[in-house]
Amino acid sequence: MTTTSLFFDLDGTLTDPKAGITGCVQYALERLGAPVPSKDELEWCIGPPLRENFVKLAGEDLAGRAVELYRERFSDVGLFENEVYDGIPLVLEALAAQGAALFVASSKPKVYVDRILDHFDLTRFFDRVYGSELDGTNADKRDLLAVVLADSGVHPSEATMIGDRAHDAIGAGHNAMDFVGVLYGYGSREELEDEGTTRFVYEPRELIPALAML
Repeated sequence: MTTTSLFFDLDGTLTDPKAGITGCVQYALERLGAPVPSKDELEWCIGPPLRENFVKLAGEDLAGRAVELYRERFSDVGLFENEVYDGIPLVLEALAAQGAALFVASSKPKVYVDRILDHFDLTRFFDRVYGSELDGTNADKRDLLAVVLADSGVHPSEATMIGDRAHDAIGAGHNAMDFVGVLYGYGSREELEDEGTTRFVYEPRELIPALAML
């Protein structure tokens, strides 16, 4: 395997966070007195930076307050309304056994990423875990992956990002990293192909042969 460092998105790639994320978005919108879409209608909120989502849902002026309200519920309840995709622990164990260095690179604040990984006993698989700051620093995957590469000392030619949304692909491309799109998450094949993605997996177990070939 020529690519030895694998960087995983969290939401929609390692875990399915739909219930927690959409429930907390609904909570924030309700508290603001704004229209509250259904959980299914809010699936597009899974993956992109949180403030960016609330700008679209509630407007620029209310986005900051919406984030605060979201975190009121998310920090105690929403982050655990989540589940690990079937097969992910097996995948991570197999990839590590093949000699890959495993990392998490999530737009979610690292304080939450750490708690989620610990709760689901996934931390043990990863060399390091990266996320954004609560003030929004590095929520953009382009910025986050630049920091990740610099901090880890991994050369882009030896790095692959694995994610389900366009912003994962954009971040990887911006930093000259390889990219594999997962179609069991919340992004569409079309949005990933629009960003130049050519390699896809349809279920977690397919990551083992897909990444072993890189």
